[in-house]
Amino acid sequence: MDSFANPGSPFADCPDLGYDSPVGRNDEINITHGMTLCKSCGLCCTGHFFIWSKLRSAELDSIESLGLKVFREPERRGFNQPCPLWQGQCTIYDSPYYPRFCHTYQCKLLKQLLNESIRLPEALIIVEQAKEMIEKLALLLPSSAKDNFRERLVDHIERDKVDKDFQRKANALLFFLDTQFDINDFFDSQQA
Repeated sequence: MDSFANPGSPFADCPDLGYDSPVGRNDEINITHGMTLCKSCGLCCTGHFFIWSKLRSAELDSIESLGLKVFREPERRGFNQPCPLWQGQCTIYDSPYYPRFCHTYQCKLLKQLLNESIRLPEALIIVEQAKEMIEKLALLLPSSAKDNFRERLVDHIERDKVDKDFQRKANALLFFLDTQFDINDFFDSQQA
């Protein structure tokens, strides 16, 4: 029971998970399920949700020591996505170097799991559906020097004339990411 509230845990002082009060059995189960979901998903680590991740100034050196190229500008402290430490799952998830932004970020699906409005098996199916949609769309994207799926998708839609099948699949993915994960800022206007 105490393992989820210890200082080394990724959820140790996360206010959204309520560590200001004692952790009950259901909270432990929800947190375990949340960790399972995050570790199996990774869409916020792989450049599918974000172009870059924020870092606190105190984290810059430790994250850089892990081999990440960090930005040090006050208005943009962080690193680009996809995160090179993602190897099918986060390689520093349980380490003291796990960034605060990664530690505190909660997509809509994770929030629903934690507040018990969705069960873990259903949430994992949604993650797999998103990954399948992304994989199919990624195969249709032209070659690019950019690693980040999000950047490649936006560039292709904004710069190239896309066919109706691609547009349909892109719209379906954007709608899915919006409704299931609350990721809706790919474009200034969500119309792709």
